[in-house]
Amino acid sequence: MRYVIIGAGAVGGVVGGRLAEAGHDVVLVARGAHHDALRDHGLRLRVPEGELALRIPVVDGPAALGALRPDDVLVLAVKTQDTEAAVRAWGPAPVAGGGTAAERLPLVCAQNGVESQRLALRVFRRVYGVCVWLPCTYVEPGVVSAAGTPLTGILHLGRHPHGTDETARLIAADLEKSRFEAPVVPDVARWQYAKLLANLGNAVEALTGPVAGEEAMALLGRVQEEGAAVLRAAGIAYATPEEQRAVRGDKVTLVPLDGVPRGGGSSWQSLARGTGTIESDYLNGEIALLGRLHGVPTPLNELLQHLAGTFARERREPGSMPLEELVRRADEAVAHTG
Repeated sequence: MRYVIIGAGAVGGVVGGRLAEAGHDVVLVARGAHHDALRDHGLRLRVPEGELALRIPVVDGPAALGALRPDDVLVLAVKTQDTEAAVRAWGPAPVAGGGTAAERLPLVCAQNGVESQRLALRVFRRVYGVCVWLPCTYVEPGVVSAAGTPLTGILHLGRHPHGTDETARLIAADLEKSRFEAPVVPDVARWQYAKLLANLGNAVEALTGPVAGEEAMALLGRVQEEGAAVLRAAGIAYATPEEQRAVRGDKVTLVPLDGVPRGGGSSWQSLARGTGTIESDYLNGEIALLGRLHGVPTPLNELLQHLAGTFARERREPGSMPLEELVRRADEAVAHTG
């Protein structure tokens, strides 16, 4: 199989780089300065064993790739806010021998949140979800990093909306030859909703910096409990913290990487790169949506969604809001709801 990585940023770049390093056939899809750096200098993958320089074919879209192969696997690794555009661009792409990508090829959504698979299933017949537990960074064109060892990450994989099949098992086998653990599960959404609760803190980190200390952890706990209350009201199951710890163990231990400055998660990175967009609509906003559907107030997640979106649109620096101010606003939001 050949892996076409649509969105070769942090997650896509690391997954594609590790697959290529292990000898698998990979094509990266990127835009702008990142595309140019990958084309001219290759992918620089910074990992605990050093910096790898990988020459991997790169294109800026389906037209540049030409007809897709019948054995292609499309891996969607863009941010959720870019999913619909990517799906609409790649769905009609022709496949050698006839038909389109949407009709014939598997689409694997390696993204945060839970909405991308649903968007993809409107166009693609075969959609797979991934619960991405992969600490990684992309803030410089042509360079991605992943600090986990001995495994780079853990990627639960399954069909959307549920089930498994031989394609999922073949993909998982390739990932497991590439420094990942890739459990194939029939209920991948249950793992994704657990990851969603963890990702509710992404906005806190993006706004105020690393979530550390008693006050920051207390705020994070309130935000996540609000999210858990919404999932309970909606009747949505999610993997327990005990299940997650049992799977992860000490398989992905983070180590300092030479030349890689300490940064933050995916939302922090979006602000650091000044992209103008952020995924909070599909993280905190998912909780706000479910809260409205099921009659559960979500003032904290609505506040984080609004503030993160404002920071992105106005291209503010990550971590530039004092924690005390965010806590004050959170308290006011809860009081007004009450």
